[in-house]
This record gives sequence, C-alpha cells and structure tokens, in this order.
Amino acid sequence: MATAPQITKKKKAVLDGVFKAELNNFLMKELAEDGYSGVEVRRTPARAEVIIMATRTQSVLGERGRRIKELTSVVQKRFGFEEGSVELYAEKVSNRGLCAVAQCESLRYKLVGGLAVRRACYGVLRFIMESQAQGCEVIVSGKLRGQRAKAMKFVDGLMIHSGHPVTEYIQQAVRHVQLRQGEIYVY
Repeated sequence: MATAPQITKKKKAVLDGVFKAELNNFLMKELAEDGYSGVEVRRTPARAEVIIMATRTQSVLGERGRRIKELTSVVQKRFGFEEGSVELYAEKVSNRGLCAVAQCESLRYKLVGGLAVRRACYGVLRFIMESQAQGCEVIVSGKLRGQRAKAMKFVDGLMIHSGHPVTEYIQQAVRHVQLRQGEIYVY
C-alpha cells in the first residue's frame, strides 16, 4: 500500500507563496478595471477560500454572479483544483484612500485618460491625505514630457523610509502605464 509523498513544511510554504503570487498576478490582469486591490487565500482540508479585495465588488460579481462563477472555473482549471474545492468571494475595500494598490490603479487610469501628470498625482495625494493617512509619497518616472525621461516625487505628511516599521505600516504599489510617448512607472 503506497502512501502519498510527504511535503516538508518549507516546501509547502514555498508552494503556497508561489500559488498566491500567480493567483494575484492573474487576478490583477483580469480585474484591473474593477478596482482589484489584493487577494487573501484561506485553506481548509476540504476546500480553499479565495477572497478578492476590490473597490467595485458588483462588477467583480457580475450579473447574477456570472463573472465570479467564470473566475472560479478558470481558477479551478488553471491551478489544478478539483470541482467544488475552491470558493471565490468578493470583498469591498473598507477604506479606498488607504489602499495603495487601489490608488495606484486610480492614478494609472487618470494618466491613460490624458490628465496632466502633476494634476493627477496631486489629486491622488489629496484624496489619500483626506482619508486620514499620516503621509504619502507618489513617484512617477519615465517620459513625462518630451523625449527625456525624468522622475517626479510628490510627498505630503510624514513618511518613514527605514527600519522595521516600514514593513509593518507602509503599503507600496507599482504600476506600469503604457502611453503614446513611452512607458511611465508609478510607485
């Protein structure tokens, strides 16, 4: 009687991390215009629960839950889950102004829409600070005006840059914006 091969805790942690990263990447591409801002995976022995954080949950769910069912079947096929062993839920981001990913996507869409870089960045910065943030920093680099690439930094409030509190209290998000003159990076 052959037993299933045992996976070490270290290998299991690595596999879980790779799964979460691939799932996050897939959902980021699929739900970019729906305000996707993160994913949380909860595993039980019977099934896996995937909680999708988004600013617009209605568009993630779709008409009568059609879109979430399609996403569930795609996740099952792509990541090798058995039928009914994975469950997808959509959860609204509690405070959109304090979510770095949501604000980065918002800035990205403003820039793609043709809004001036300074105006878009200051608008996002003001919205974040009105959401009771302690501080914020927006860095935009690339071909902003003309052929020469440069970086602009917009800062408001208190920002810590070093030490352990950075990993605990500071959220970061990076997006690439493809414009007519070239690519812009938003940090």
